[in-house]
Amino acid sequence: MFLIQEQMQDINTYSFQGKRAIVRVDFNVPLDDQFQVTDNTRIRAAIPTIQKVLEKGGSLILMSHLGRPKKAEERFSLRHILPAIEELLGVPVLFATDCMGEETAAMARSLKPGEVLLLENLRFYAEEEGKIRGLPEEASEQEKAEAKTALKESQQRFTAALASYADCYINDAFGTAHRAHASNTLIAAHFPNDKMFGCLLHAEILAMDKVLSSAVRPVTAILGGAKVSSKLAILENLLDKVDNLIICGGMSFTFVKARGGRIGQSLCEDHLIDTALDILKKAEEKGVRMYLPTDVIAADAFDNNAQTNVHSIDQIPDQWMGMDAGPQTLTAWEQVILNSKTLLWNGPAGVFEMPAFANGTRQLVAFVANATQNGAFSLVGGGDSVAAVNQMGYANKVSYVSTGGGAMLEYLEGKELPGIAAIRS
Repeated sequence: MFLIQEQMQDINTYSFQGKRAIVRVDFNVPLDDQFQVTDNTRIRAAIPTIQKVLEKGGSLILMSHLGRPKKAEERFSLRHILPAIEELLGVPVLFATDCMGEETAAMARSLKPGEVLLLENLRFYAEEEGKIRGLPEEASEQEKAEAKTALKESQQRFTAALASYADCYINDAFGTAHRAHASNTLIAAHFPNDKMFGCLLHAEILAMDKVLSSAVRPVTAILGGAKVSSKLAILENLLDKVDNLIICGGMSFTFVKARGGRIGQSLCEDHLIDTALDILKKAEEKGVRMYLPTDVIAADAFDNNAQTNVHSIDQIPDQWMGMDAGPQTLTAWEQVILNSKTLLWNGPAGVFEMPAFANGTRQLVAFVANATQNGAFSLVGGGDSVAAVNQMGYANKVSYVSTGGGAMLEYLEGKELPGIAAIRS
């Protein structure tokens, strides 16, 4: 896996005195209609790194993206999140209205120790993602090739400009570490001896390693969500690392149908029936105990107010659908989870967005929290799982809540993330 000791520098021992650090953070936070931050989790996660640089006598240039703009658009301006950053950090934050240009470079050069500068949205420039914009669909292959070459050259200039603002580079954006974007990868080459992981990225790697490389057994992975297809590579990789594998949520019905069960109108990926059987076979061969739901809360419609009943998961009536884990299933899962020493949870147990079908996910959160209190290490990741622990008040009762959705999934698949590799190279 990605070993911390392989990084070029350590943020805890690096001398920031009088230096400017350019930091890739993930401030892609949700905003309401009034451009107010509705969830500051990602900003809070970056505060320890910012504070460490300031405490050690440095100044900071923060860079991030917000949303998926195709050009410079006011609604995607990072200006909107300045108040949220200043409130959490407790110091004023300067703002550059562009991440490029001489004015921005001058602001960076004039930074004094203890000062913080936030750059405008990186994705206002196509060079950040390395994607060609504005080329007509009918463009010839030669035109496409020329545009690609021009973009590559422009991307190099874009990256060099960003790098010129600072003396050292810190990547603290785990949420984008799986993207080979300029601010995650190319910029690191400009700081061969002065690049490092931020506190958040450091913590994310350690948490992943505790599950994938140095776990205390028994190890239990809880995988849920809607589709098997989104978790196939993870399932394959985890079969060599876990003792127990709990399959929950919508993805469980593909496995149940593969075994010949009747699942009614429940979500199912029929084209993955053979794949599900292959996973079940591999688990048995590797000695991994797989736990599928045995009963479910079924409904006669995909509606919070639908009529419900408890059914065996392989005997769901034709016009009904499984919506949440049943009581017998939860009792079995509780025992497995409480007897585990290492836990990974990614994906809800049911349609938890609807209050009528949130009990299974709520119980899963409680089981993981109880196991953690008893000494287990627990890692929770993925948008729905993170939302569940936050909404249900358990975020501080598990060992670690990952900030990266796609990045975490790719890490669990065993892939080397570009943002991490760039620091280690």
